Amino acid sequence: MPLPKKRWESMAKGLVLGALFTSFLLLLYSYAVPPLQAGLASTTPEAAAPCSPAGDEPEAATATNGSAGGCQPRRNIVFMKTHKTASSTLLNILFRFGQKHGLKFAFPSGRNDFDYPAFFARSLVQDYRPGACFNIICNHMRFHYDEVRSLVPPNATFITVLRDPARLFESSFHYFGPVVPLTWKLPGRDKLAEFLQDPGRYYDPRGYNAHYLRNLLFFDLGYDSSLDPGSPRVREHILEVERRFQLVLLQEYFDESLVLLKDLLCWELEDVLYFKLNARRAAAGPRLTGDLYRRATAWNRLDARLYRHFNASFWRKVEAFGRERMAREVAALRRANERMRRICIDGGQAVDAAAIQDSALQPWQPLGAKPILGYNLKKSIGRRHAQLCRRMLTPEIQYLMDLGVNLWVTKLWKFIRDFLRW
Repeated sequence: MPLPKKRWESMAKGLVLGALFTSFLLLLYSYAVPPLQAGLASTTPEAAAPCSPAGDEPEAATATNGSAGGCQPRRNIVFMKTHKTASSTLLNILFRFGQKHGLKFAFPSGRNDFDYPAFFARSLVQDYRPGACFNIICNHMRFHYDEVRSLVPPNATFITVLRDPARLFESSFHYFGPVVPLTWKLPGRDKLAEFLQDPGRYYDPRGYNAHYLRNLLFFDLGYDSSLDPGSPRVREHILEVERRFQLVLLQEYFDESLVLLKDLLCWELEDVLYFKLNARRAAAGPRLTGDLYRRATAWNRLDARLYRHFNASFWRKVEAFGRERMAREVAALRRANERMRRICIDGGQAVDAAAIQDSALQPWQPLGAKPILGYNLKKSIGRRHAQLCRRMLTPEIQYLMDLGVNLWVTKLWKFIRDFLRW
């Protein structure tokens, strides 16, 4: 029996509207997410107009005499924010410090990153003017040293954070998988295990967002993530990172990393207090173990070489700092964090997204799932700690808006996702 004419008309209208809406989304997304660039972005035309600070900051304290002596706090900082490395937690620390001291951030415009995965360019900074000088740069980017260097004073401190490449790959695969089309065709329930059995069968370096699935650290730092691991350029790049960055933190030793950072920057203990942000709910199945861990490491061999190098240099810094002193300061940091947990967090621990009562504390979630945990702020907190508690618990997107960043693309994308329940 043929369908009534009105129903056919309704279906036709729905198809047309759906096609138009899909086209709009694709157009918007192509604007908001720039195409991957194989080479370095050209510098902006104002290359002859370097950063012009109002006044020079005192020279940096050495990494062994920082907060213990009479050094001056460092306020010019570049944080190369890598993906899935606890970098959101460190970002919150920098936001709080900059806000507390009235520092000038170089923020992106329209979204919460500098047009990643395109290379960073100074023209991407919100309200950029030639010769502009900033204290802190810390949002996601694909690193371009010369462009970043031009925006901060000569004595700026460069830092970044790394993570065990196999663990990072696992986290990146689960978080970004929905926006990496090459993962959609993977069979079976355990797509990660299937991929690692024969990565070459599924991986296409030219595929959309494929950079998330191989040597992501190398990529974020601005290098070619498809280099032959035996190429001499790999070691050259690693040594270049060592020259440019005064401290490379390790996610697995986050507290020890923060102690070294506090010392390097001559900060106070309160400046590096933290709650773990943007953490994923523990997976129901087992983590990478045994053969799959080895396969993931081998697949991310460039990142593995990078990580081994800076793991070794990290522990040399710890030795220079002093093992006993490190143990004391880590213990002090953990006691202070625990005290703030009791003061600030309702229930004392992170909760699923559905249990978060305040939308201002709701973290950004990946497409198709809500695995990222957040917190509930206690209802009654003394005036002394109320502001600090809220800032420590505020996710990246909301904190950026609090700091006056124009996030129209991010907010529009959130509205569309909420409307479609993605």
